[in-house]
Amino acid sequence: MDKTLIRNLIVVLGSTTSVQALVTMISLTVSVMAPTLAQELNVSVGTIGLYASMSYIGAMIGSLLSGGFVLRYGAIRISQGIMVTCSLGLLLCINGHWIWFLISAFICGLGYGPATPASSQLLSRHLPTRYLSLGFSIKQTGVPLGGILAGLVVPWLLIRYSWQNSMLVIATSVVVASLILQLCRKQFDVQLEPGANLFRGNFFSSLRLVLSHPQLKLIAIATFFFSATQQCYIYFLVTFLESNIGWDNQKAGIALAILGASAVLGRILWGAVADATGRSQLLIMVLAFAMATVTLLTGLITPEWSSISIFILCGVFGATGAAWNGIYLAEITRHVATEDVSRATGGGLFVTFFGVVVAPPIFGLIINLTNSFETAYIALGSATMLIGLLLLKNQRKLGVNT
Repeated sequence: MDKTLIRNLIVVLGSTTSVQALVTMISLTVSVMAPTLAQELNVSVGTIGLYASMSYIGAMIGSLLSGGFVLRYGAIRISQGIMVTCSLGLLLCINGHWIWFLISAFICGLGYGPATPASSQLLSRHLPTRYLSLGFSIKQTGVPLGGILAGLVVPWLLIRYSWQNSMLVIATSVVVASLILQLCRKQFDVQLEPGANLFRGNFFSSLRLVLSHPQLKLIAIATFFFSATQQCYIYFLVTFLESNIGWDNQKAGIALAILGASAVLGRILWGAVADATGRSQLLIMVLAFAMATVTLLTGLITPEWSSISIFILCGVFGATGAAWNGIYLAEITRHVATEDVSRATGGGLFVTFFGVVVAPPIFGLIINLTNSFETAYIALGSATMLIGLLLLKNQRKLGVNT
Protein backbone atom coordinates (compact mmCIF):
# COMPACT_ATOMS: atom_id res chain seq x y z
CA MET A 1 0.00 0.00 0.00
CA ASP A 2 1.26 3.49 -0.88
CA LYS A 3 2.84 5.39 2.03
CA THR A 4 0.49 8.34 1.51
CA LEU A 5 -2.53 6.04 1.67
CA ILE A 6 -1.21 4.45 4.85
CA ARG A 7 -0.62 7.86 6.42
CA ASN A 8 -4.12 9.01 5.46
CA LEU A 9 -5.62 5.82 6.86
CA ILE A 10 -3.80 6.29 10.18
CA VAL A 11 -5.06 9.89 10.41
CA VAL A 12 -8.63 8.85 9.57
CA LEU A 13 -8.66 5.98 12.07
CA GLY A 14 -6.99 8.10 14.74
CA SER A 15 -9.34 11.04 14.34
CA THR A 16 -12.56 9.02 14.14
CA THR A 17 -11.61 6.86 17.12
CA SER A 18 -10.65 9.95 19.14
CA VAL A 19 -13.92 11.72 18.31
CA GLN A 20 -15.88 8.63 19.34
CA ALA A 21 -13.94 8.34 22.60
CA LEU A 22 -14.39 12.02 23.51
CA VAL A 23 -18.13 12.21 22.82
CA THR A 24 -18.58 8.92 24.69
CA MET A 25 -16.69 10.39 27.65
CA ILE A 26 -19.03 13.39 27.67
CA SER A 27 -22.12 11.17 27.44
CA LEU A 28 -20.93 9.18 30.48
CA THR A 29 -19.80 12.14 32.60
CA VAL A 30 -23.12 12.57 34.41
CA SER A 31 -23.36 8.81 35.07
CA VAL A 32 -19.90 8.76 36.64
CA MET A 33 -20.79 11.84 38.70
CA ALA A 34 -24.14 10.32 39.77
CA PRO A 35 -23.29 9.70 43.47
CA THR A 36 -21.88 13.23 43.85
CA LEU A 37 -24.80 14.82 42.00
CA ALA A 38 -27.37 12.84 43.98
CA GLN A 39 -25.88 14.09 47.23
CA GLU A 40 -25.37 17.73 46.25
CA LEU A 41 -28.63 18.19 44.34
CA ASN A 42 -30.72 16.10 46.75
CA VAL A 43 -32.10 13.80 44.05
CA SER A 44 -32.05 10.03 43.75
CA VAL A 45 -29.48 8.22 41.65
CA GLY A 46 -32.45 6.73 39.79
CA THR A 47 -33.56 10.20 38.73
CA ILE A 48 -30.11 10.90 37.37
CA GLY A 49 -30.35 7.55 35.59
CA LEU A 50 -33.01 9.10 33.35
CA TYR A 51 -30.15 11.05 31.77
CA ALA A 52 -28.97 8.00 29.84
CA SER A 53 -32.40 7.20 28.42
CA MET A 54 -33.01 10.80 27.34
CA SER A 55 -29.54 10.91 25.81
CA TYR A 56 -30.22 7.90 23.60
CA ILE A 57 -33.57 9.31 22.51
CA GLY A 58 -31.61 12.30 21.24
CA ALA A 59 -29.07 9.94 19.66
CA MET A 60 -31.82 8.09 17.78
CA ILE A 61 -33.04 11.36 16.26
CA GLY A 62 -29.51 12.64 15.61
CA SER A 63 -28.52 9.46 13.79
CA LEU A 64 -31.55 9.67 11.49
CA LEU A 65 -30.92 13.32 10.64
CA SER A 66 -27.18 13.01 10.03
CA GLY A 67 -26.98 11.67 6.48
CA GLY A 68 -27.74 14.85 4.52
CA PHE A 69 -25.59 16.99 6.81
CA VAL A 70 -22.56 14.72 6.29
CA LEU A 71 -22.97 14.83 2.50
CA ARG A 72 -23.26 18.62 2.42
CA TYR A 73 -20.68 19.67 5.02
CA GLY A 74 -18.31 16.69 5.27
CA ALA A 75 -17.51 14.15 7.98
CA ILE A 76 -14.79 16.23 9.63
CA ARG A 77 -16.95 19.36 9.86
CA ILE A 78 -19.84 17.34 11.29
CA SER A 79 -17.46 15.67 13.77
CA GLN A 80 -16.36 19.13 14.91
CA GLY A 81 -20.00 20.13 15.24
CA ILE A 82 -20.98 17.14 17.33
CA MET A 83 -18.04 17.67 19.70
CA VAL A 84 -19.11 21.28 20.25
CA THR A 85 -22.77 20.26 20.57
CA CYS A 86 -21.99 17.62 23.20
CA SER A 87 -19.80 20.09 25.10
CA LEU A 88 -22.48 22.78 25.15
CA GLY A 89 -25.04 20.17 26.15
CA LEU A 90 -22.94 19.11 29.12
CA LEU A 91 -22.56 22.73 30.25
CA LEU A 92 -26.34 23.06 30.57
CA CYS A 93 -26.11 20.80 33.62
CA ILE A 94 -24.24 23.51 35.52
CA ASN A 95 -27.61 25.19 36.19
CA GLY A 96 -28.22 22.40 38.68
CA HIS A 97 -31.94 21.84 38.04
CA TRP A 98 -32.99 18.36 36.95
CA ILE A 99 -34.97 19.77 34.00
CA TRP A 100 -31.74 21.18 32.60
CA PHE A 101 -30.11 17.79 33.07
CA LEU A 102 -32.77 16.20 30.85
CA ILE A 103 -32.38 18.96 28.23
CA SER A 104 -28.63 18.46 28.44
CA ALA A 105 -29.04 14.71 27.91
CA PHE A 106 -31.16 15.22 24.80
CA ILE A 107 -28.72 17.73 23.28
CA CYS A 108 -25.72 15.52 24.06
CA GLY A 109 -27.61 12.66 22.41
CA LEU A 110 -28.29 14.76 19.32
CA GLY A 111 -24.54 15.29 19.14
CA TYR A 112 -23.62 11.69 19.90
CA GLY A 113 -25.98 10.19 17.30
CA PRO A 114 -24.22 11.50 14.14
CA ALA A 115 -20.72 10.50 15.34
CA THR A 116 -20.82 7.04 13.79
CA PRO A 117 -22.62 7.97 10.52
CA ALA A 118 -20.03 10.71 9.96
CA SER A 119 -17.08 8.44 10.65
CA SER A 120 -18.59 5.65 8.52
CA GLN A 121 -18.77 7.97 5.52
CA LEU A 122 -15.11 8.87 6.02
CA LEU A 123 -13.91 5.31 6.64
CA SER A 124 -15.79 3.95 3.63
CA ARG A 125 -13.68 6.17 1.37
CA HIS A 126 -10.29 5.37 2.89
CA LEU A 127 -10.44 1.80 4.17
CA PRO A 128 -9.44 -0.97 1.75
CA THR A 129 -12.40 -3.32 1.31
CA ARG A 130 -10.43 -6.29 2.64
CA TYR A 131 -9.89 -4.46 5.96
CA LEU A 132 -13.36 -2.96 6.31
CA SER A 133 -14.48 -4.89 9.42
CA LEU A 134 -11.14 -4.46 11.17
CA GLY A 135 -11.09 -0.72 10.48
CA PHE A 136 -14.62 -0.17 11.73
CA SER A 137 -13.92 -2.35 14.78
CA ILE A 138 -10.81 -0.33 15.64
CA LYS A 139 -12.83 2.86 15.34
CA GLN A 140 -15.54 1.40 17.60
CA THR A 141 -12.98 0.81 20.35
CA GLY A 142 -13.54 4.52 20.93
CA VAL A 143 -16.70 3.62 22.87
CA PRO A 144 -15.05 1.50 25.61
CA LEU A 145 -12.02 3.81 25.53
CA GLY A 146 -14.37 6.72 26.18
CA GLY A 147 -15.77 4.80 29.12
CA ILE A 148 -12.26 4.26 30.46
CA LEU A 149 -11.53 7.99 30.03
CA ALA A 150 -14.70 8.91 31.92
CA GLY A 151 -13.85 6.46 34.68
CA LEU A 152 -10.36 7.91 35.12
CA VAL A 153 -10.75 11.61 34.33
CA VAL A 154 -14.06 12.45 36.02
CA PRO A 155 -13.18 11.11 39.51
CA TRP A 156 -9.75 12.77 39.25
CA LEU A 157 -11.38 16.13 38.48
CA LEU A 158 -14.00 15.75 41.23
CA ILE A 159 -11.24 15.38 43.82
CA ARG A 160 -9.79 18.74 42.78
CA TYR A 161 -12.77 20.81 41.62
CA SER A 162 -16.50 21.18 42.10
CA TRP A 163 -18.71 19.11 39.82
CA GLN A 164 -19.61 22.28 37.88
CA ASN A 165 -15.97 23.18 37.24
CA SER A 166 -15.19 19.57 36.40
CA MET A 167 -17.83 19.67 33.67
CA LEU A 168 -16.39 22.96 32.43
CA VAL A 169 -12.91 21.44 32.14
CA ILE A 170 -14.22 18.41 30.24
CA ALA A 171 -16.35 20.48 27.87
CA THR A 172 -13.55 22.96 27.17
CA SER A 173 -11.08 20.15 26.46
CA VAL A 174 -13.40 18.56 23.91
CA VAL A 175 -14.01 21.92 22.18
CA VAL A 176 -10.23 22.41 21.92
CA ALA A 177 -9.95 18.93 20.42
CA SER A 178 -12.59 19.85 17.84
CA LEU A 179 -10.45 22.81 16.75
CA ILE A 180 -7.46 20.51 16.24
CA LEU A 181 -9.56 18.53 13.75
CA GLN A 182 -9.54 21.60 11.51
CA LEU A 183 -5.96 20.68 10.56
CA CYS A 184 -7.20 17.75 8.49
CA ARG A 185 -10.52 19.09 7.21
CA LYS A 186 -9.22 20.42 3.89
CA GLN A 187 -7.67 17.06 3.09
CA PHE A 188 -10.57 14.80 4.03
CA ASP A 189 -13.76 16.82 3.56
CA VAL A 190 -13.80 16.32 -0.20
CA GLN A 191 -16.45 15.22 -2.69
CA LEU A 192 -19.00 17.32 -0.85
CA GLU A 193 -22.52 17.85 -2.18
CA PRO A 194 -23.38 21.51 -1.43
CA GLY A 195 -26.88 20.99 -2.77
CA ALA A 196 -27.56 17.83 -0.76
CA ASN A 197 -31.00 17.76 0.82
CA LEU A 198 -30.46 17.91 4.58
CA PHE A 199 -33.66 15.97 5.19
CA ARG A 200 -33.47 13.73 2.15
CA GLY A 201 -36.82 12.04 1.47
CA ASN A 202 -38.33 12.39 4.93
CA PHE A 203 -37.42 11.83 8.55
CA PHE A 204 -37.56 8.04 8.21
CA SER A 205 -35.92 7.65 4.80
CA SER A 206 -32.65 6.57 6.46
CA LEU A 207 -34.51 3.95 8.45
CA ARG A 208 -36.23 2.60 5.34
CA LEU A 209 -32.90 2.38 3.55
CA VAL A 210 -31.80 -0.29 6.03
CA LEU A 211 -35.08 -2.05 6.82
CA SER A 212 -35.93 -2.49 3.14
CA HIS A 213 -32.55 -4.06 2.35
CA PRO A 214 -32.70 -7.90 2.27
CA GLN A 215 -29.15 -8.31 3.58
CA LEU A 216 -29.43 -5.73 6.36
CA LYS A 217 -33.00 -5.84 7.67
CA LEU A 218 -32.68 -8.78 10.06
CA ILE A 219 -29.19 -7.81 11.21
CA ALA A 220 -30.42 -4.30 12.05
CA ILE A 221 -33.31 -5.77 14.04
CA ALA A 222 -30.87 -8.15 15.73
CA THR A 223 -28.80 -5.20 16.95
CA PHE A 224 -31.85 -3.99 18.86
CA PHE A 225 -31.45 -7.12 21.00
CA PHE A 226 -27.66 -6.95 20.97
CA SER A 227 -27.60 -3.38 22.26
CA ALA A 228 -30.32 -4.20 24.79
CA THR A 229 -28.26 -7.11 26.09
CA GLN A 230 -25.04 -5.10 26.13
CA GLN A 231 -26.58 -2.11 27.92
CA CYS A 232 -28.46 -4.14 30.54
CA TYR A 233 -25.50 -6.40 31.26
CA ILE A 234 -23.11 -3.49 31.74
CA TYR A 235 -25.55 -1.12 33.45
CA PHE A 236 -26.71 -3.60 36.10
CA LEU A 237 -23.52 -5.66 36.56
CA VAL A 238 -22.05 -3.80 39.54
CA THR A 239 -25.41 -3.63 41.34
CA PHE A 240 -25.98 -7.36 40.73
CA LEU A 241 -22.56 -8.36 42.04
CA GLU A 242 -22.91 -6.17 45.13
CA SER A 243 -26.51 -6.96 46.09
CA ASN A 244 -26.74 -10.63 45.07
CA ILE A 245 -23.22 -11.96 45.30
CA GLY A 246 -22.03 -9.84 48.22
CA TRP A 247 -19.04 -8.23 46.52
CA ASP A 248 -17.81 -4.80 47.55
CA ASN A 249 -17.83 -1.90 45.10
CA GLN A 250 -14.14 -2.13 44.31
CA LYS A 251 -14.27 -5.81 43.42
CA ALA A 252 -17.39 -5.33 41.31
CA GLY A 253 -15.64 -2.44 39.57
CA ILE A 254 -12.78 -4.76 38.63
CA ALA A 255 -15.30 -7.07 36.95
CA LEU A 256 -16.63 -4.13 34.94
CA ALA A 257 -13.10 -3.07 34.00
CA ILE A 258 -12.32 -6.59 32.79
CA LEU A 259 -15.45 -6.47 30.66
CA GLY A 260 -14.41 -3.13 29.14
CA ALA A 261 -10.85 -4.24 28.39
CA SER A 262 -12.15 -7.44 26.80
CA ALA A 263 -14.52 -5.40 24.65
CA VAL A 264 -11.60 -3.40 23.21
CA LEU A 265 -9.64 -6.56 22.39
CA GLY A 266 -12.73 -8.41 21.17
CA ARG A 267 -13.73 -5.68 18.73
CA ILE A 268 -10.30 -5.74 17.11
CA LEU A 269 -10.10 -9.55 17.10
CA TRP A 270 -13.53 -10.18 15.55
CA GLY A 271 -13.00 -7.41 13.02
CA ALA A 272 -9.83 -9.15 11.85
CA VAL A 273 -11.59 -12.54 11.78
CA ALA A 274 -14.49 -11.12 9.75
CA ASP A 275 -12.09 -9.72 7.14
CA ALA A 276 -9.95 -12.87 7.05
CA THR A 277 -12.89 -15.24 6.60
CA GLY A 278 -15.24 -13.02 4.61
CA ARG A 279 -18.15 -14.32 6.68
CA SER A 280 -19.33 -11.29 8.61
CA GLN A 281 -22.99 -12.26 8.89
CA LEU A 282 -22.07 -15.76 10.04
CA LEU A 283 -19.78 -14.26 12.69
CA ILE A 284 -22.55 -11.92 13.88
CA MET A 285 -24.78 -14.97 14.32
CA VAL A 286 -22.06 -16.78 16.32
CA LEU A 287 -21.62 -13.74 18.56
CA ALA A 288 -25.39 -13.69 19.12
CA PHE A 289 -25.30 -17.24 20.46
CA ALA A 290 -22.19 -16.48 22.54
CA MET A 291 -23.61 -13.38 24.24
CA ALA A 292 -26.93 -15.16 24.83
CA THR A 293 -25.15 -18.10 26.48
CA VAL A 294 -23.06 -15.87 28.73
CA THR A 295 -26.14 -13.86 29.74
CA LEU A 296 -28.02 -17.05 30.61
CA LEU A 297 -25.05 -18.28 32.65
CA THR A 298 -24.92 -14.95 34.49
CA GLY A 299 -28.47 -15.63 35.65
CA LEU A 300 -27.16 -18.80 37.32
CA ILE A 301 -24.38 -17.09 39.32
CA THR A 302 -24.57 -17.67 43.08
CA PRO A 303 -22.34 -16.51 45.95
CA GLU A 304 -20.72 -19.96 45.82
CA TRP A 305 -19.16 -19.22 42.44
CA SER A 306 -15.44 -18.43 42.58
CA SER A 307 -14.32 -14.89 41.82
CA ILE A 308 -12.17 -16.15 38.96
CA SER A 309 -15.18 -17.82 37.32
CA ILE A 310 -17.20 -14.60 37.46
CA PHE A 311 -14.28 -12.53 36.17
CA ILE A 312 -13.88 -14.94 33.25
CA LEU A 313 -17.60 -14.77 32.49
CA CYS A 314 -17.48 -10.97 32.44
CA GLY A 315 -14.44 -11.09 30.17
CA VAL A 316 -16.16 -13.45 27.75
CA PHE A 317 -19.20 -11.18 27.64
CA GLY A 318 -17.01 -8.17 26.90
CA ALA A 319 -15.30 -10.06 24.07
CA THR A 320 -18.64 -11.12 22.53
CA GLY A 321 -21.64 -9.16 23.78
CA ALA A 322 -19.80 -5.84 23.53
CA ALA A 323 -17.68 -6.59 20.46
CA TRP A 324 -20.11 -6.93 17.53
CA ASN A 325 -20.50 -3.22 16.72
CA GLY A 326 -17.72 -2.71 14.20
CA ILE A 327 -18.67 -5.76 12.14
CA TYR A 328 -22.25 -4.51 11.94
CA LEU A 329 -21.21 -1.04 10.76
CA ALA A 330 -18.85 -2.52 8.17
CA GLU A 331 -21.65 -4.76 6.91
CA ILE A 332 -23.88 -1.73 6.34
CA THR A 333 -21.08 -0.04 4.40
CA ARG A 334 -20.57 -3.10 2.21
CA HIS A 335 -24.18 -3.30 1.10
CA VAL A 336 -25.02 0.32 0.22
CA ALA A 337 -23.66 2.86 -2.24
CA THR A 338 -20.87 5.13 -0.96
CA GLU A 339 -23.10 8.20 -1.01
CA ASP A 340 -25.67 6.37 1.15
CA VAL A 341 -23.27 5.14 3.86
CA SER A 342 -23.98 7.91 6.38
CA ARG A 343 -27.75 7.69 5.84
CA ALA A 344 -27.83 3.89 6.08
CA THR A 345 -25.62 3.95 9.18
CA GLY A 346 -27.94 6.50 10.78
CA GLY A 347 -30.97 4.34 10.03
CA GLY A 348 -29.26 1.23 11.38
CA LEU A 349 -28.21 3.00 14.56
CA PHE A 350 -31.76 4.25 15.12
CA VAL A 351 -32.78 0.61 15.61
CA THR A 352 -29.69 -0.10 17.71
CA PHE A 353 -30.18 2.89 20.01
CA PHE A 354 -33.86 2.00 20.44
CA GLY A 355 -32.76 -1.17 22.22
CA VAL A 356 -30.64 0.92 24.59
CA VAL A 357 -33.60 3.17 25.39
CA VAL A 358 -36.28 0.57 26.10
CA ALA A 359 -34.39 -2.42 27.49
CA PRO A 360 -32.99 -1.14 30.84
CA PRO A 361 -36.42 -0.01 32.15
CA ILE A 362 -37.93 -3.39 31.18
CA PHE A 363 -34.99 -5.23 32.75
CA GLY A 364 -35.42 -3.18 35.92
CA LEU A 365 -39.18 -3.82 35.92
CA ILE A 366 -38.59 -7.58 35.78
CA ILE A 367 -36.24 -7.29 38.75
CA ASN A 368 -38.82 -5.30 40.73
CA LEU A 369 -41.72 -7.63 39.89
CA THR A 370 -39.85 -10.87 40.55
CA ASN A 371 -37.31 -9.60 43.09
CA SER A 372 -34.82 -11.59 41.05
CA PHE A 373 -31.84 -10.61 38.92
CA GLU A 374 -31.68 -14.22 37.79
CA THR A 375 -35.08 -14.04 36.09
CA ALA A 376 -34.14 -10.81 34.34
CA TYR A 377 -30.86 -12.21 33.01
CA ILE A 378 -32.50 -15.42 31.83
CA ALA A 379 -35.27 -13.48 30.06
CA LEU A 380 -32.67 -11.26 28.38
CA GLY A 381 -30.49 -14.19 27.36
CA SER A 382 -33.48 -16.11 26.00
CA ALA A 383 -34.53 -13.18 23.80
CA THR A 384 -31.01 -12.91 22.39
CA MET A 385 -30.85 -16.67 21.84
CA LEU A 386 -34.08 -16.42 19.85
CA ILE A 387 -32.65 -13.73 17.58
CA GLY A 388 -29.60 -15.95 17.09
CA LEU A 389 -31.88 -18.74 15.88
CA LEU A 390 -33.60 -16.32 13.49
CA LEU A 391 -30.20 -15.29 12.11
CA LEU A 392 -29.34 -18.96 11.64
CA LYS A 393 -32.59 -19.56 9.79
CA ASN A 394 -31.95 -16.52 7.62
CA GLN A 395 -28.45 -17.76 6.74
CA ARG A 396 -29.90 -21.05 5.53
CA LYS A 397 -32.68 -19.30 3.63
CA LEU A 398 -30.33 -16.96 1.80
CA GLY A 399 -27.87 -19.75 1.18
CA VAL A 400 -24.95 -17.35 1.48
CA ASN A 401 -21.83 -17.09 3.58
CA THR A 402 -21.01 -13.42 3.94
